Amino acid sequence: MKYIDMHCDTITALFEKDGSLENNDLHVDLNKMENGECLLQNFAVFTDIARQDHTFTDAAIAFYHKQLLEHKDRISPVLKYEDILKNEKAGHMNAMLTLEEGSVVGKDLDRLQWYYDQGVRMITLTWNYANGIGHPNFEYKKDTYADILHTIDEKNGLTPFGIEYVRRMEELGIIVDVSHLSDKGFYDVLKYAKKPFVASHSNARSICSVARNLSDDMIRKLADAGGVMGLNYCSAFIKEKDDGYTSIEGMVRHIRHIVNVGGIDCVGLGSDFDGIGSRLEIENASGLPRLYEALKEYFSEEEIEKIFYRNVLRVYKEVLS
Repeated sequence: MKYIDMHCDTITALFEKDGSLENNDLHVDLNKMENGECLLQNFAVFTDIARQDHTFTDAAIAFYHKQLLEHKDRISPVLKYEDILKNEKAGHMNAMLTLEEGSVVGKDLDRLQWYYDQGVRMITLTWNYANGIGHPNFEYKKDTYADILHTIDEKNGLTPFGIEYVRRMEELGIIVDVSHLSDKGFYDVLKYAKKPFVASHSNARSICSVARNLSDDMIRKLADAGGVMGLNYCSAFIKEKDDGYTSIEGMVRHIRHIVNVGGIDCVGLGSDFDGIGSRLEIENASGLPRLYEALKEYFSEEEIEKIFYRNVLRVYKEVLS
């Protein structure tokens, strides 16, 4: 069963140690992707604005392009929806460039055009800092670990600049990603976005009550807006008592709950590979067939196809210009 993964931190991790996308000791490389039957992998450039700025982002993007060029016989970039079909027909896997931390544009919305021209097609508006666009549910600068897991911000959402930021993203054809955003920010995006948006790597708060996960109401609203949320494989977001291990059973439990709440059309995969330290029963990108087998107990083949790739494809077809 082919799959689309809406979020991994592999490119950032490889850039920081000058590794290779072809073969490495991380969760994701080309060999593991092929063994897992990957259709499309979103590669996030994560920028920690407490210690980095856009120069890091720009250099990591250059590294991403270098890796794709070196392995152009196996993987090709996605700039518009039709590229996915063309690349698959050519026998290539697909790569989509994303940003995790929208504030690397500074205060200049024209920089969004530059990032679009570089191939960016999805942006996670915030990470774990307030950033001029909006607010997360918690902030590393001031909150404790308990706050990080359980503090929910229903007061601080998108700034006026953030509202214009979302509008400009949609004009360009960049997908809005609300993972990490505060609850208030989620509802602001819901109010101002005209196109489907995503929570690329977030789970169900009713199953695991951490602030990074979505409430049932948020799941329903995201589904009603035509959006998709990607299952995050991080153990801290999978179960209440985090022991650092993510089982397939735990992953399936979240998927079943999301489907029960929002319907079969609103859930996808968003691993957070190489951005999490959890031990995974599926191990790495090569292990997705094991999740597929587990889902067969609860879902039809058509439903699993939606979870694994068709739901995300639908959003990409609608948003990417």
